[in-house]
Amino acid sequence: MQPADLTTLVALTHELNTACVPARLEQVHQSDRHTIHLQLRTLDKKQWLLLSWHPQAARLHLSAPPPKQPDTFTFSQQILHQVAGYALVSVQLTSPWERVVDLQFAKRPDDDVQWHLYLEVMGKYSNAILVNAEGEIVTAAHQVSSKQSRVRPIQTGDRYELPPALLEAIPNLDESFDAWRDRLILIPKEIKRNLVSNYRGVSSSLVRSLLAIAEVNSDKNVADLTSNEWESLFKAWHIWLSCLYQKQFFPHLEEKGYTLTPSPSPKEGEGNKNRNLTPLLPSCEKGLGDEGIALLSVNDFCDRYYSQQTGQIAFQQLHQQISQAIHHQLGKLNIKETEFLGRLQLSTKADEFKDQADLLMAHLHLWEVGMKKISLSDFHSEKLITIPLDPTQNAAQNAQSFYRKHQKQKRAALAIAPLLEAVQQEIAYLEQVATAVSLLEQNELSALQEIRAELAQQGYLKITAEYALRPKNISKGGNGKGGKNKGNKSNRSKQEEIPDCHRFTTPNGFEVWVGRNNYQNDLISFRIAGEYDLWLHAQEISGSHVLLRLPAGAIADDQDLQVAANYAAYYSRARQSDQVPVVCTIPKYVFKPKGAKPGMVVYTHEKIIWGQPTNLRQE
Repeated sequence: MQPADLTTLVALTHELNTACVPARLEQVHQSDRHTIHLQLRTLDKKQWLLLSWHPQAARLHLSAPPPKQPDTFTFSQQILHQVAGYALVSVQLTSPWERVVDLQFAKRPDDDVQWHLYLEVMGKYSNAILVNAEGEIVTAAHQVSSKQSRVRPIQTGDRYELPPALLEAIPNLDESFDAWRDRLILIPKEIKRNLVSNYRGVSSSLVRSLLAIAEVNSDKNVADLTSNEWESLFKAWHIWLSCLYQKQFFPHLEEKGYTLTPSPSPKEGEGNKNRNLTPLLPSCEKGLGDEGIALLSVNDFCDRYYSQQTGQIAFQQLHQQISQAIHHQLGKLNIKETEFLGRLQLSTKADEFKDQADLLMAHLHLWEVGMKKISLSDFHSEKLITIPLDPTQNAAQNAQSFYRKHQKQKRAALAIAPLLEAVQQEIAYLEQVATAVSLLEQNELSALQEIRAELAQQGYLKITAEYALRPKNISKGGNGKGGKNKGNKSNRSKQEEIPDCHRFTTPNGFEVWVGRNNYQNDLISFRIAGEYDLWLHAQEISGSHVLLRLPAGAIADDQDLQVAANYAAYYSRARQSDQVPVVCTIPKYVFKPKGAKPGMVVYTHEKIIWGQPTNLRQE
């Protein structure tokens, strides 16, 4: 993920001063420990301004409203308490070449500034600090003690001081080509390193963009650059400075990030045209440029870029956390299952102990003092059976010992059987969840968060405030065939909430709904499913619940059923198979046993359709 550099901050602050200054601060919401949202009301609309001091993604820009979840952070509450109702009168950098943004608030647009909210965009040292008119720190996102930093501690009540000034040269349009080149060529290093280390406001992403425009190898030593390469790079340098001074920016994606510098030539424009923006900008309504590229404001562009990137990071971290938790729990359950199976296997010898005891009791006269074993003919097969004996006991006592072992093993079998069944059901449930997790794509963070909430409610993960209000409708209750326990019939009632599940269309126009997780599986199976719909699931294989939605009187033909079965097979653990048996029944024959975990069901009156997931993979 590309950090917001000086160029991005200049573009963002310029647009923010135009779009939301002046504006009244009405709400402050902190969505996580690195991000707050300010609700600003201008004369014509409400807007949300996002401020983030994330170590890899510190930034500010207009954004969508924050997620509806409780705000338990004191930092946002202190800002709201002190600054609510004040007018945002300016958004500007504290210095033209520093990455510190100053949001200034006053009682009215023409009054003196009473509050400063500083956003310091400095990588892992990024911070947000509220300062009053006297320059005292009222609150900070990160309190920095004198033990942590002797150079610049940040504590409530201290006077706010700007970060130490940078020592690099200030880029200037008036600087001559010779002076510019002499500065860069002074130390013989790679050109990408010298550009960053010699001038303020130059980031690695900017250097990458400038070198691409100039068609110069970034790893090339400054001593090896040709005159033409120096001239091309100087032109690209001037293009960048012109963007800063004229406040004209054209955001577009690059292979390793993005750039705000417009292309200087038709050749570079062709390169821009090949940059695929559609994954990032799926619904642009700002119009198209000369080359068919969607034009966005820098705020909109950054909102979409960082939302996508931070979402992917959050998805990867949560995906890893859930996968590790499931793997760890399955490991413990598999050990339990092996232990129970071993003990159950021993219990099968209970009848052998009884047979040996009966043989001993029938042949007491053959026992002799001190015998350690005795061979007797079996009652049924007449084969000789060697029975081990305790030489300190007589034949009757040995027989009683075998009878006691018989009774003990019988009791063990009765006790272990339900425990083994419970462990196997829990394994089936976790394998179902693991399958759902493995099938999710990186853009399905909300579905993964629902799984995280489900596992927290089931006790496999710790419940945190961030997920405490996740789906309340997860019913305690996988897949398999069983009896007719209908569970709670109220689950069949319609619900206004529509799940964010996969939706597809059959050749005849019928909808196919596929649950992304157990919460959605329960929702579509017991709350959404109608009496005319068809329910499908991979047979005895963990996977998603699938609903073929049919209006009253409609009949699905073989082609529709095959498509629905293909989706049921594709969204299951058997995705890589050529053919998968899929059960199909009507929703009224799908039941949730009492106490079953989320997504776990039984069904009857099913028929089998062979799903072909390879057909969907080819599409």
